[in-house]
Amino acid sequence: MSELSAALETIQPELLAMTRLFGLPDAYWDPPARYRMQTEELPEIYRITFTFENLSAAREAAIPSDPDPRVQQLHRRRAARRLCKQTLYNLLRKMTGMHPPWGSLTGVRPTHLMLEALAEGLSPEAAVERLVRDYDVTLPKAELLAEIAAVQRQLPAPGDAFMDVYIGIPFCTTRCAYCSFSSGEIGDGRLVAPYMEALEREIRACAPLISSTGRSLRALYVGGGTPTALPEKEFHHLLSLIRECFPNACETTVEAGRPDTLSREKLRAIREAEISRISINPQTMNDRTLQVIGRAHTAQQVRDAYALAREEGIPHINMDVIAGLPGENEADFDCTLAEAVRLHPESLTVHTLAIKRSSRMSLENAPLPDGDMTARMVTRGLKTARTLGMVPYYLYRQKYMAGNLENTGYALPGHACLYNVDMMEETSHILALGAGGISKKIFPEEGHIERAPNVANIQEYITRVDEMIQ
Repeated sequence: MSELSAALETIQPELLAMTRLFGLPDAYWDPPARYRMQTEELPEIYRITFTFENLSAAREAAIPSDPDPRVQQLHRRRAARRLCKQTLYNLLRKMTGMHPPWGSLTGVRPTHLMLEALAEGLSPEAAVERLVRDYDVTLPKAELLAEIAAVQRQLPAPGDAFMDVYIGIPFCTTRCAYCSFSSGEIGDGRLVAPYMEALEREIRACAPLISSTGRSLRALYVGGGTPTALPEKEFHHLLSLIRECFPNACETTVEAGRPDTLSREKLRAIREAEISRISINPQTMNDRTLQVIGRAHTAQQVRDAYALAREEGIPHINMDVIAGLPGENEADFDCTLAEAVRLHPESLTVHTLAIKRSSRMSLENAPLPDGDMTARMVTRGLKTARTLGMVPYYLYRQKYMAGNLENTGYALPGHACLYNVDMMEETSHILALGAGGISKKIFPEEGHIERAPNVANIQEYITRVDEMIQ
C-alpha cells in the first residue's frame, strides 16, 4: 500500500460529511459507489481525481518533508487527507452549483488555517486570499477569521509552560431539547453528594500535576451542565475547593447558564471567590421558544438574574444566544438581540443551532428555520455585537449546524476569554476533571494531541473515579 493510500484508509466518514454538506444522499456511497476516486503518488506530488458519471475534478499537492520521520508522517497524512476532501469538494460544486459559506472546510476549527498562514509570514490580506483561493471560503468568512486571529495574537500567549483546568458539573434543572452534552437533570439530587465527593477526590489527586510538571495555571473553567444548579452548600464548597487547589489562575469562569439556578447568595459567593467571569445564557428571549426547547424559565428571569449579578458586582457576564431555534424567525431573533443590547453583557456568543443525534430535538424532528434565514440571523448577531462595541475573538463549527454556519464569540476589548481561545485553538494543555472531561496534552511541533477522556456517565464516574485519576 502506498503512503498516500495508507493516509486515506480511514477517510470515508469525512467524505460522507462532505457530500452531506451539499445535501446529497448517503446512498451514493453504497456499493457500487457512484463516486470514483483515483490516487497517484509521484516523486514529489500527491494527485487525486474524483469522478461522478460524466463529471470529474482533479487536484494535486506537494508532498511535505521533515527531518523528523514522525513529524513528516503526520504532515503527509494531513496533506493527503486535505487534498482528498478538497478534490471531492470541487466535484460536488460542479454537480450542485452550491457554494457553502465555509467552502471545503468541514473541520471544527477553521481559525487554525488563518493562524497557520500568519505564522508562515503571510500578511492578513494574503492569508485571506489563500483561504478564498485554496479552500473556496467566502470572503466575509475569511475576513472574519483574519479579525479573530488579530485579536487572539494580542492576548497573553499560551504554550507549553501553562496548563488550563476544566471542572465539569454535569447537572441541570432540566435538559434542553438540543442538548447532547454529558449532563443530566438534577432531579431529586441523590447523585449530587456522591458525585461531588468523587470530584473532590479527583481534584485533590490531580491538582499537583500542574506544579509537578513545572507549569503554571493559566485559565480555569467550571462548566457542565450548570454548576449553579448545585444546592447552596455544595456550590459554596466547590468554590472553596477551587480557591484552595487552583490559586493564581489568570482567569476563572463559572457557567451560570440557567437564570433559574441563581440566587443572591450564590452570586455573592462567586464574587467573594474572585471569579473573573460568569455566563448567564438565555439562548432566546422569547418565552414561547423557551418552553419549546425545555428551558423551564422565562425571559423575565434572565433580566432579573442580570440585574442581580450587576448588584452583586460580578465583573464580567457572558450571554449566549442561538440562531435557528425551532419556530423562530428573524423578528424573534431580533427581539433576543435587542434584549442583549439592553442588558449589555461584556461578551456575547452567537451560536448556530446544531442538532446532534443524541439530542431530544433530533428525535422529535422539530421544525427549524432554513439555512438562508439562519445565515441572516447570524449576520444580525455580528452586527449587534459590533453595536455593543465588541470584537470577534474565537470561532468554531460543529456537525449538523444549520446552513453550515458557525459559533462566534464576541467580547468588549480586554474581555476575551482565554479558556475559550485555548480550547478551540488547542494551544494549551488541559487538565479536565469530572464526568465527561477530556484532558489534553499538546505537541505543537508534531501537530499532535494526546487525549485522556473521563467516562461521561455520572454513576460510572462515581464508581470509577480512581481509574480516572490514574
